[in-house]
Amino acid sequence: MGLSRDPWDLPSDAVPSSPSQADPARHHPAQSAEELKEESRKIRRLQIMVNMVTQVIAQDSSLTVEEASEMVADTRKAALLMFPDKELAFNLIYWPRLQRLMRERYRMQ
Repeated sequence: MGLSRDPWDLPSDAVPSSPSQADPARHHPAQSAEELKEESRKIRRLQIMVNMVTQVIAQDSSLTVEEASEMVADTRKAALLMFPDKELAFNLIYWPRLQRLMRERYRMQ
C-alpha cells in the first residue's frame, strides 16, 4: 500500500553481521568474580532445593497431592525470588521434571 520496499530487506548497517560487531555499549557489563561466585552459589542452592523436593515427593508415601502441589508451587516461588527475571528458564529446566514426577506419583493426567 505505499510501501515499495520489502520489509525483510534491511540496510546492511541495520543488523550487525556477527555478535562481535554489535554495539558493546548495549551489552551488560562483565560480572565481577564476586558476582559470579554469588550466582553460582544461588544456582547450586536452587539445584539442591529442587532435588530435595523431588526426593520427598517421590519417597514420602504419606504426602498428599495437595501437599506435593504446594511444595512444587513454593519451589517455583523461591526460584523466582532468587532469579526474578528467569521464569522462562525455570519453566524450561525444572517445570517438566516436576510435572512428570507429579503425574507419575499421583497418576495425574
